[in-house]
Amino acid sequence: MEALFGSYGVEWLNLLVRWLHLITGIAWIGASFYFVWLDNSIRPPKPGSELAKKGVSGELWAVHGGGFYNPQKYLVAPGELPEDLHWFKWEAYATWLTGFAMLFIVYYFNASAMMIDKNVADLTGLQAVGVGVGTLLGGWLVYDTLCKTKLSENPAVLGTVLYVLIVAMAYVLTHTLSGRAAYIHVGAMIGTMMVGNVLFVIIPGQRKLVQAMEKGQSPDPIYGKRAKVRSVHNNYFTLPVLLIMISNHYAMTYTHAYSWLVLAAIMAAGVLIRHFFNLRHAGKVSIGFPAAGAALLVAVAVAIAPAPRKPAAAPVAAAADAHGHEGAAAAAPAAGAADLAAVQQVVTQRCVACHSANPTQAGFASAPGGVVLDTPEQTKQQAAKVFQRAVQNKDMPLANMTQMTDAERALIGTWFESGAN
Repeated sequence: MEALFGSYGVEWLNLLVRWLHLITGIAWIGASFYFVWLDNSIRPPKPGSELAKKGVSGELWAVHGGGFYNPQKYLVAPGELPEDLHWFKWEAYATWLTGFAMLFIVYYFNASAMMIDKNVADLTGLQAVGVGVGTLLGGWLVYDTLCKTKLSENPAVLGTVLYVLIVAMAYVLTHTLSGRAAYIHVGAMIGTMMVGNVLFVIIPGQRKLVQAMEKGQSPDPIYGKRAKVRSVHNNYFTLPVLLIMISNHYAMTYTHAYSWLVLAAIMAAGVLIRHFFNLRHAGKVSIGFPAAGAALLVAVAVAIAPAPRKPAAAPVAAAADAHGHEGAAAAAPAAGAADLAAVQQVVTQRCVACHSANPTQAGFASAPGGVVLDTPEQTKQQAAKVFQRAVQNKDMPLANMTQMTDAERALIGTWFESGAN
């Protein structure tokens, strides 16, 4: 019982909530993609046909799972309200709720380790959480306000302004929080905009249409038009959000000196690729959009590729490390003595608190990523990962909690590049 209420229990909670977040996210995004495809794929009925007289603006015949389907879309609403009307909303709500729960479990619950980088900003845990929550609320309020201005009359201009807004927030967050936390909060902000569209615009607009029909009145088409605009926004937001959801696995992006610009470029590529598919569903093939997106991704990959490491000079011994432990820096041998024993000495001191079969660092019930470095043999087996995270990306140790020095990173680099023996 003690384990269930400690780090082990939190890890299980992390697993189950993350799983649920993935499931609900697939349901929401799948429905969103389908309906955007449907809107772009339906064709108007023949003039004077029974469908046209009923007010159907478009229909589509499709085959799936051994059956034929004939979805129809009405210009505003059908003449008679059906008894059974499905509302697509809980997929969105559940995705946001589980996503926020993930923020709390992974980031807010352990803000000092997951959200703060003292080299970026000297924040307290409470301040970091405040920045995170404020980003979600502030992002939605600014976005919603912009959508209610005359900018909404020009989708291209509004889209450009929104992109600049998101990039600006990425810049602010990467100069306030740790890189990983900054990225995830940009994604959470966009996700909040998306669910806000469903909760405050799309569903209320649909309710207005239904209420008008129940009263025998003609529904005002403005509600449908507003909902459509927000639905299109959600469609273009989707690929950037999905990218950010998996970004924590790719430290090469969020640890870069210009991580905000890296994120901006990759998000732009996602939007270009999404636009290609939207056009294609409408019968317009414009290969320039995915080509531009692919070129942008290649450019980013080349721009952030690790530069060849310069040979490091022998480190100067220090009297004490950041924790006041005398001889910690001096214990790291000179780069010339970069053998496995010397590297293991650094790994044991700086990494094993988390990367152990039995972690001692609070908040960890098992080694992150399953990477265990208790013995020299295990460190040698994980040499490439240790080099990538500690030397190239420098995102490990997490938030540099154990104060790994540049000299120690150089030692690991020299050892790996000389064969990791």
